[in-house]
Amino acid sequence: MTKELQIIQSREVFSFSMDAVLLARFASVPPRGKIVDLCTGNGVIPLLLSTRTRASIDAVEIQPRLANMASRSVSFNKLDSQIRIIESDLRTYPKEAGNGIYDAVTVNPPYMQAQSGDQNENEHYAIARHEIHCTLDNVVEACARLVRTGGKVSMVHRPNRLIDIMESFRRWKLEPKRIRFVHPHAGAEANMLLIEAIRDGKPFLKVLPPLIVYTKEREYTEELKLLYYGSDGIWAAGQTGGESE
Repeated sequence: MTKELQIIQSREVFSFSMDAVLLARFASVPPRGKIVDLCTGNGVIPLLLSTRTRASIDAVEIQPRLANMASRSVSFNKLDSQIRIIESDLRTYPKEAGNGIYDAVTVNPPYMQAQSGDQNENEHYAIARHEIHCTLDNVVEACARLVRTGGKVSMVHRPNRLIDIMESFRRWKLEPKRIRFVHPHAGAEANMLLIEAIRDGKPFLKVLPPLIVYTKEREYTEELKLLYYGSDGIWAAGQTGGESE
């Protein structure tokens, strides 16, 4: 989509979607230092973050097949010196890596609680969508343990979990600082939220203007095009790349 990056995907496992791209654009990242992306999937967020920073980026994924695909994408884009894919469980990763070692954390976690929604799907999709291997609170705890004091944690999630997110953030000493709601079109309810918190920060929340995805003509809005493809995007809006593994 941008900087001529390419990614390995497969229809048999969970591919990236707009929420991951918007999180990679929304997150505050240091120009240098260390970043970790949790629930990285096929590694799209680290790949996109590499266009914004020279920081080293670790990316944690519990599913072996997805971690392997992410590693191959990193190597294919010649980013091995900047991005490291780690096959691990985020619930135990802070003990393996150490507390407070990252300047920023990004995470696109499963949105649905384990017993909600239709789980009659393949294992890869179920794990990506449902809190099977981790709850929301597990995710927030891992973020809080990994990020340093003053460091930032950025998450994409669904608006119906906002109260749960806020409660969990504050329980783990992550103070929400920025939030933005994403609406499919003007007048529609939000179906996505982007939120950023600071470890041990002081209370002060900024609610950003809403992000509208589609115009009345069902085309991407100009802001969405810029966020999604970048000013130097090489794809025309609405096009999709082929999926291969």
